[in-house]
Amino acid sequence: MKTISIVIPAYNEENNIAPLTTAIKSFFPHHRYQYEIIFIDDGSTDNTLTQIQKIAQQDKHVFYLELSRNFGHQNALKAGIDYATGDCVITMDCDMQHPPHLLNSLIEKWEEGYDIVYTRRIENQNTSLVKKESGKIYYHIFNWLAEVNIEKGTADFRLMDRRVVEIFTGFNENDLFIRGLIPWLGFKQTAINYEPNERLSGKTKYSLRKMFLLAINGITSLSIRPLYAAIYLGLTISLLAILAIPFVIISFQPHRHIIFIWASILIAIAFFGGMQLTILGTIGLYIGKIFLQVKHRPLYIVRKTNIPDHQ
Repeated sequence: MKTISIVIPAYNEENNIAPLTTAIKSFFPHHRYQYEIIFIDDGSTDNTLTQIQKIAQQDKHVFYLELSRNFGHQNALKAGIDYATGDCVITMDCDMQHPPHLLNSLIEKWEEGYDIVYTRRIENQNTSLVKKESGKIYYHIFNWLAEVNIEKGTADFRLMDRRVVEIFTGFNENDLFIRGLIPWLGFKQTAINYEPNERLSGKTKYSLRKMFLLAINGITSLSIRPLYAAIYLGLTISLLAILAIPFVIISFQPHRHIIFIWASILIAIAFFGGMQLTILGTIGLYIGKIFLQVKHRPLYIVRKTNIPDHQ
């Protein structure tokens, strides 16, 4: 009988563990597959791990990985996928925003022969126009810079066949952006749309700042296009500077030449200085990624687990 692994990262989600486990378990008694639920405690400071351990003692299908500290959502996902043993692996969040009832749809698509079944979040009517439009712009810019096509609303709620999992577990990139790696992998993929539920309990772990950093990390992890963009920007600015010379000569007024010259110099210094810092920062970011990658540090450290053969 085939086994399905469900991988769930958890960071300070103590009140969501039991309801989510119950929702998942209610699906499988009527299904022909075996299953395992793997929670990854990503350095929680509340009673998340205690709740998981309590359920695991009573349910042979529930397992956990306790990471030695908070390694971040993407690395926690990687840890769970690495330890999963199922014929397919389903990843989902712990806050109940990923509807458990979609498990059946994911598995049905897998049975049809798809290697990867991912989900697309559909915004409801209450979503503001500003958020919708900003989302479109974000994905458009991201896809151009990252050289992969990430569909709007794509989430870390997906199913991967064992063949895909075996390849994915071989990745040891320091800055993981799984949402971008999935389309890069290829294979036979399909999508399922869903409307997210309201968060059951707790607060979102992704602030605006973290979302921005995740976007920057995703772009620089998947592509070197920002370096090409820096070259194009430098050439464009140089061309504009040359074209501006006749305008400066024509606009010159003798009785105001000192103010004009100083203003021109200050504006030019500020503009080109900003461009240089931006370009050097982009280059430095890539060099920093190389520096971290060559250290070959593990993406995560497991402090404790109840998974057989790993205890």
